[in-house]
Amino acid sequence: MTSFYDRDEMLALLDWLHAMGADAAVGHTAQDWLARGDEAPGAGFSWPKRGHDVASPPGAAARPSGASPPIRPQVEMRSPARADTGRAEAVRPRAATPLGASEAETGARRIARSVTSLEGLEAALRDFDGCGLKSTATKLCFYRGAAKADLMIIGEAPGRDEDLAGKPFVGRAGQLLDKMLAAIGLSEAEVHITNIVYWRPPGNRTPTPQEALACRPFLERQIELVAPKVLVAVGGSAAKEVLGAAEGIMRLRGKWREVQIGDRTVPAIATLHPAYLLRTPAAKQLAWIDLLQIKSKL
Repeated sequence: MTSFYDRDEMLALLDWLHAMGADAAVGHTAQDWLARGDEAPGAGFSWPKRGHDVASPPGAAARPSGASPPIRPQVEMRSPARADTGRAEAVRPRAATPLGASEAETGARRIARSVTSLEGLEAALRDFDGCGLKSTATKLCFYRGAAKADLMIIGEAPGRDEDLAGKPFVGRAGQLLDKMLAAIGLSEAEVHITNIVYWRPPGNRTPTPQEALACRPFLERQIELVAPKVLVAVGGSAAKEVLGAAEGIMRLRGKWREVQIGDRTVPAIATLHPAYLLRTPAAKQLAWIDLLQIKSKL
């Protein structure tokens, strides 16, 4: 067993928990587990006794030695929580259930069409409950950069740093993205940066198609309001969603396509995600080729 005083192993365990998505405290107050001594968590819990587990009442006849055990009548097995205990069963509060994919998209499209500004779109997103990611995220991550820009960058989803800051691409991947843009002469004030979903998925997992579909009408309306000359999808999930393709990012990147948004046709290209480039520095040469194409298109 790991020693409590082994600081390096404890820090390694915390890093592992953080990598698995456990980045926030569950309770509001700290628990001193060491004060419990050798008693394990949950040691005081025991299952409620069922009818046939209750001890025989006094005076019951003992079964003779060697006799066959009595045949018990078959009874319907029910969960202890549903057993008839003679008292009212406690009602557990139920979390709000997200809308179905088609219902959420229909509602989102109706709301998005009525919005005439980015401020109004952000307010509509704050009131929108059709995406289940909202219930587990800390903050809405709408966009960062310029409200109007020739270049609009669309990523996959907010991460931990973005969830805390309420803006997309502010962590290590975002810092690398800023350097990539600076390499072709662009700053944050000259681009518009967002994601295909506006809330962080638990554990930084990939957004599901249903979650992306619920946010899609807002993203389309956002593109209409920003009115970019070029769209850049960053990463595989964003490329598939923006370009409407099923291929992987290595097949999609570096190729120009036309995307129909409202009554406009916008040229779009996919490139590698900065997070992937941090893990695979050798792929930066591919991203540089894509950046040069983007620069020439602008």
